[in-house]
Amino acid sequence: MPLGTLYIVGTPIGNLEDVSARALGILREVDLIACEDTRHSRTLLARYGISTRRMSYYGAKEKGKARELTGYLEEGKDIALISDAGMPGIADPGALIVKEAVERGARIVPIPGPSALIAALAASGLPSNRFVFEGFLPRGAGRW
Repeated sequence: MPLGTLYIVGTPIGNLEDVSARALGILREVDLIACEDTRHSRTLLARYGISTRRMSYYGAKEKGKARELTGYLEEGKDIALISDAGMPGIADPGALIVKEAVERGARIVPIPGPSALIAALAASGLPSNRFVFEGFLPRGAGRW
């Protein structure tokens, strides 16, 4: 049996209308959506009438859930991986499932979406022909 496909789907950062038509189509068609937080994702999915089965996939349970999700891929099921906002695996859970899926030979398809990094860079007025991303600044004062 061929392996399923893992779609890494970018989601809106703040405005639910920033989601792409392609992302919505994938979220409707897959067998399962792995969500950073199913409660948070419910808002986006309900807005667009998407009732695909969901499973939580967050940092504290990432290792065990990655094994479970790769099992679904091995059964030929297609999975969409989403985070609360932005692209999974970029300062959000997701890198582990992608690594394990790659090691098993599953097809990985990124579905681009909004990017806080690129939006901030574009609006900064700073030169953007070269830049380095070293992670997001900590939230709140004195958290260095």
